[in-house]
Amino acid sequence: MADRAKGVPVALEGIPFILLAGGITVGSWVAGLVWPTCLLGTVTLFVGWFFRNPARTIPSGETVVVSPGDGAVVAVEPEFEHRYLKAQAIRISIFLNVFNVHINRMPIAGVVQDVLYQPGQFMAANKPGASTGNEQNALMLLRADGSKVLCVQIAGLIARRIICWVVPGEQVKMGERFGLIRFGSRMDVYLPQQSLIQVKVGDKVQGGSSILAELPRVEGS
Repeated sequence: MADRAKGVPVALEGIPFILLAGGITVGSWVAGLVWPTCLLGTVTLFVGWFFRNPARTIPSGETVVVSPGDGAVVAVEPEFEHRYLKAQAIRISIFLNVFNVHINRMPIAGVVQDVLYQPGQFMAANKPGASTGNEQNALMLLRADGSKVLCVQIAGLIARRIICWVVPGEQVKMGERFGLIRFGSRMDVYLPQQSLIQVKVGDKVQGGSSILAELPRVEGS
């Protein structure tokens, strides 16, 4: 179910980690261990901050594509997407480090046509080979005009869990939360090759609010 995390300050999946870190911190404090308590308290605050779930202002526009995640654009490349789209596309890759928000958001509005999980490696997510070699979860999104956008959650060197809340057939809105990746990751978006790209390598983007591109209009739509 998309946007199941709406209105909560942290991702629900992060609560066990926060409670665990907090419990160990309290135990250290009860034992009278001052410096370990300070260190563990800092760790607890970081874990809570990592799973933060900020609200975002979603842009308007039928052809707008927003970023599915927070981070830095590490690639904007034309390529033939041979696994799912089986068509020429433009790939925009966004690297999320451990300091970024890790909630993932829908890049467009439409229907989730398919959700495809692929096991794989855990190489550094900013490496080119991560797009095809790493563990990942691909969402095929179908727009009302019949065009398709592929959004891929990719695990990284530290990330070991991809979480996705949507299922095939679900209607989604642009900017809605649909999942997260724990502790460092990458998001790839494959767009029609006629799309007007609005970002370049090195740009910092925010999930749900930064515009990545304008999709081409389909005749008759």
